[in-house]
Amino acid sequence: MQNFWNTVSKYPIFITGVVLGVLLNALKPLAPLLKNPVTAIALISFFVASLVFIGLTLRAMLGLEIA
Repeated sequence: MQNFWNTVSKYPIFITGVVLGVLLNALKPLAPLLKNPVTAIALISFFVASLVFIGLTLRAMLGLEIA
Protein backbone atom coordinates (compact mmCIF):
# COMPACT_ATOMS: atom_id res chain seq x y z
CA MET A 1 0.00 0.00 0.00
CA GLN A 2 2.93 2.34 0.70
CA ASN A 3 4.19 1.81 -2.84
CA PHE A 4 0.78 2.89 -4.18
CA TRP A 5 0.79 6.19 -2.24
CA ASN A 6 4.41 6.79 -3.18
CA THR A 7 3.47 6.45 -6.85
CA VAL A 8 0.33 8.60 -6.51
CA SER A 9 2.31 11.36 -4.78
CA LYS A 10 4.50 11.74 -7.88
CA TYR A 11 1.59 12.69 -10.16
CA PRO A 12 1.29 16.38 -9.09
CA ILE A 13 4.98 16.93 -9.85
CA PHE A 14 4.56 15.29 -13.25
CA ILE A 15 1.44 17.30 -14.10
CA THR A 16 3.15 20.54 -13.05
CA GLY A 17 6.10 19.75 -15.28
CA VAL A 18 3.89 18.95 -18.25
CA VAL A 19 1.83 22.14 -17.85
CA LEU A 20 4.94 24.32 -17.50
CA GLY A 21 6.53 22.67 -20.53
CA VAL A 22 3.46 23.25 -22.67
CA LEU A 23 3.17 26.89 -21.54
CA LEU A 24 6.83 27.64 -22.16
CA ASN A 25 6.74 26.07 -25.62
CA ALA A 26 3.51 27.88 -26.48
CA LEU A 27 4.81 31.29 -25.35
CA LYS A 28 8.32 31.00 -26.78
CA PRO A 29 7.31 32.01 -30.36
CA LEU A 30 5.51 35.07 -28.97
CA ALA A 31 8.61 36.46 -27.21
CA PRO A 32 9.94 38.35 -30.27
CA LEU A 33 6.59 40.12 -30.60
CA LEU A 34 7.06 41.68 -27.17
CA LYS A 35 10.14 43.60 -28.35
CA ASN A 36 8.09 45.92 -30.56
CA PRO A 37 5.85 48.18 -28.43
CA VAL A 38 2.94 48.13 -30.91
CA THR A 39 2.79 44.35 -31.14
CA ALA A 40 3.39 44.02 -27.39
CA ILE A 41 0.35 46.18 -26.65
CA ALA A 42 -1.72 44.22 -29.17
CA LEU A 43 -0.59 40.87 -27.74
CA ILE A 44 -1.23 41.86 -24.14
CA SER A 45 -4.62 43.32 -25.10
CA PHE A 46 -5.52 40.06 -26.83
CA PHE A 47 -4.65 38.02 -23.73
CA VAL A 48 -6.59 40.35 -21.43
CA ALA A 49 -9.60 40.33 -23.76
CA SER A 50 -9.46 36.53 -23.93
CA LEU A 51 -9.45 36.23 -20.13
CA VAL A 52 -12.35 38.68 -19.81
CA PHE A 53 -14.32 36.80 -22.47
CA ILE A 54 -13.76 33.45 -20.75
CA GLY A 55 -14.66 34.93 -17.38
CA LEU A 56 -17.87 36.51 -18.63
CA THR A 57 -18.83 33.35 -20.50
CA LEU A 58 -18.31 31.17 -17.41
CA ARG A 59 -20.28 33.59 -15.24
CA ALA A 60 -23.16 33.55 -17.71
CA MET A 61 -23.09 29.76 -18.00
CA LEU A 62 -23.02 29.29 -14.22
CA GLY A 63 -25.58 31.99 -13.53
CA LEU A 64 -23.30 34.05 -11.30
CA GLU A 65 -23.76 37.77 -10.63
CA ILE A 66 -21.31 40.20 -12.20
CA ALA A 67 -20.21 42.48 -9.40
